[in-house]
Amino acid sequence: MFVYLNALFVGLLILSNIISVKLFSIGEFIILPAAAIVYVITYLITDVVGEVYGKDAAMKIVRAGFFTQIVALVFVFAAIHLPAAASFGMQAEFEMIMGGSFRVMLASLLAYLVSQHIDVAIFHKLKKQHGEKKLWLRNNLSTISSQLLDTVIFIVVAFVGTVPTAILISMIITQYLFKAVVAIVDTPVTYLLVRLAKKEQAKAKTNTATVQAG
Repeated sequence: MFVYLNALFVGLLILSNIISVKLFSIGEFIILPAAAIVYVITYLITDVVGEVYGKDAAMKIVRAGFFTQIVALVFVFAAIHLPAAASFGMQAEFEMIMGGSFRVMLASLLAYLVSQHIDVAIFHKLKKQHGEKKLWLRNNLSTISSQLLDTVIFIVVAFVGTVPTAILISMIITQYLFKAVVAIVDTPVTYLLVRLAKKEQAKAKTNTATVQAG
């Protein structure tokens, strides 16, 4: 389960960096980067990993995510500057989209370093206080707190100078509210994943004990 959670975490990070270039609207006033539908799930994953496998394991996937984003950044930069084939007639469009992704990845790295570490720290501070109880509290409080910093850093670095200030502020507010709502709504999913991971962990321990006894 840990391997799948780690793979999903890293995959969602890279995907969010690529699709963040697109802005979409809900109604007349809500403007969000496309990554808003993906990135918030990464916090759920670190909370599940931290709850089942411990703080060290959660920090390992955070570091793995950071390393993977650095590698992706290097390859995006390389892809942009590779000489285009004569038959490839979309170099300008490619540079526009992937160049935007390059800036988004830089913004994501800065926001990521701050918010993910704060998320893990708050989650485990609350776990020390409550033990196995009140998973809903540490899941939501850690995510909602860290997402505020993540949203401000990411939106400002990724989009300042590309959209009007009023839209920039609107994006910060609406994206943060969206993430907060998602964090609350996905609480049952967190409980389900924790339950499945603990069940698998207990089964693995039983199998190990059986092998050792045999």
